[in-house]
Amino acid sequence: MTISLPECCETTPDLLDAAASTFGDKVFVDDNGLTYSFNTIRQQCRRVAAALIASGFNAGDRAAIWAPNIHQWVTAALAIQYAGGVLVTINTRYKGAEAAQILRSGQVSTLFCIGHFLDQDYPGLLAEQSLPDLHQTIVIGQSSVQTQTTWDDFCQQGEDYLAQHGPELVDRRARAVQANDISDLLFTSGTTGSPKGVMTAHGQNLATFRQWTEILGLNADDRYLVINPFFHSFGYKAGILACLMRGATLLPHQVFDADIILARIQHEAITVLPGPPTLFQSLLASPNRQNFDLSSLAKATTGAAVIPVELISRMRGELGIDTVISAYGLTESCGLVTMCHSEDSAKLIATTSGQALPDTEVHCMDSAGKLLAAGETGEIVVRGFNVMRGYFNDPQATADTIDADGWLHTGDIGVLDDNGYLTITDRLKDMFITGGFNCYPAEIENILGTHADVVMCAVIGIADERQGEVAMAWVVLTPGSSLTAEALITWSRTHMANFKVPRNIRFVTELPLNASGKVLKNELRIAAQTAASSAAKVPLN
Repeated sequence: MTISLPECCETTPDLLDAAASTFGDKVFVDDNGLTYSFNTIRQQCRRVAAALIASGFNAGDRAAIWAPNIHQWVTAALAIQYAGGVLVTINTRYKGAEAAQILRSGQVSTLFCIGHFLDQDYPGLLAEQSLPDLHQTIVIGQSSVQTQTTWDDFCQQGEDYLAQHGPELVDRRARAVQANDISDLLFTSGTTGSPKGVMTAHGQNLATFRQWTEILGLNADDRYLVINPFFHSFGYKAGILACLMRGATLLPHQVFDADIILARIQHEAITVLPGPPTLFQSLLASPNRQNFDLSSLAKATTGAAVIPVELISRMRGELGIDTVISAYGLTESCGLVTMCHSEDSAKLIATTSGQALPDTEVHCMDSAGKLLAAGETGEIVVRGFNVMRGYFNDPQATADTIDADGWLHTGDIGVLDDNGYLTITDRLKDMFITGGFNCYPAEIENILGTHADVVMCAVIGIADERQGEVAMAWVVLTPGSSLTAEALITWSRTHMANFKVPRNIRFVTELPLNASGKVLKNELRIAAQTAASSAAKVPLN
């Protein structure tokens, strides 16, 4: 059943109302057997929005979610926007200091926080952090911190507010939201090591993923397993918003395990499965794959890394996925820049990232700002409705990224063919991707530099069969230090998210520097090929 909600839906509140009206009691979210219809999610959303308003939450205020893929995440996100607020997302792999930095940078007033996840007490991680703008935390599930409001109590506060005051103020807030109002604030560290909040608006997000759903062919009959974390632009926008647009059923998934995913595909009749190449490689490599019926799978999207041509062929042939497409995007472009098409060849899907979205422009540019012809390599630049509104409270960084002609400078190097298909060849930025997570060397370097025995360090991404790329750190120690690579890795696990933790550590007496004192990372990348045998190698969890 193919139904597309009208293009007049230019805000998330409008989209939620239209989806509830169109799809009604059809299941919208299936959270491990707990099902919630489009109508039910809208009702819950309005309750949470009412509780926010009752707590003094104003239009334009920022509220964050620090939780895995669960149905409460969906409700909270939509409620924040229904109340006219701005959604801020926090990576669940972050430690307390990392999460606190986001909360401070985003001037977040309300936090929806999971109680326990991955053996961590999340409210406890924030107990010693300075958070001057945060005035309420709503805890989902159990926590050792007893002073916070629970999710159930907060929902009841909203119910009480609606019973006493009626729905008028809540509905007025939702109707007041405009297409150009900021919808979300998603943080990306970039090359500075300091998080920058990417602002995108309601209308541009919906326009972007309306295109995505059309190209993918998402429809109301689809059952969509969302493994991409909701805190990521793609998980939230290509997951929650896309399902709202098309009436598809969203099935959140928290932690990747190949056999569990295979079982869910069979038992829950999954039809849509997005993910990085490593996800599909893991499914294909599972020794138990033949024990599962995967015949329901029909559509998949991948990207975020170089894709072997053989992988696309195997996804089609061995996993039976008819529609396989690749795409390219970044947080600053609402999460999407280019897409392939289902009818493209396996080679084209694997070796390119597709064509620019309709009504957007993608070019390659040289260092002098000249747009290059097809076949010429340069920095990928983007212009169109999907370009962010800027970085939050950082006009200089915004001006450095979006030039006077409106071109968003991606920091990636690529080349366009005569048909407009984009191939990414390198990165201007040092960012690399570990298992689908963006890793920024400057951010890892900043954290490693706080260790008492570390004088200098430099981080690069090196190839890894399972994760795509992993961090390798080149470290100069204080004289006389007895710090071992294993000890530094152990220390890192307590101070940064696991996907950032260097897998390889190489101790050196000095780093290669240019005349201006900048580390020559190209030299490190070359040296890494010979250093691998003597580097400390510890598998990531």
